[in-house]
Amino acid sequence: MKTQRAAATIGGQLLTWRKLLGLTAQQVADRAQISRTTLRKLEQGDLGVGFGVFLDVARVLGMSETLSTALDPYETDFGRARADQQLPQRVRR
Repeated sequence: MKTQRAAATIGGQLLTWRKLLGLTAQQVADRAQISRTTLRKLEQGDLGVGFGVFLDVARVLGMSETLSTALDPYETDFGRARADQQLPQRVRR
């Protein structure tokens, strides 16, 4: 299943970032106010872990801004062009 593979990839990337930053699982879990077990599940790509947990861990790892920018359609030429064509005025920036 593509979703499970993506979750496993992203979880592994979070694990790699944690290690590159020199943070232990306990440090990240404490700062994100979750258990080490929940962090381990997230790092293994468990789809049952909540979106809020993902965002909390991303924040602890200093990735919140990067995620926000990566997902912002207005950060792409395509998104900006389509917004001008498709979205009602009240939704545009």
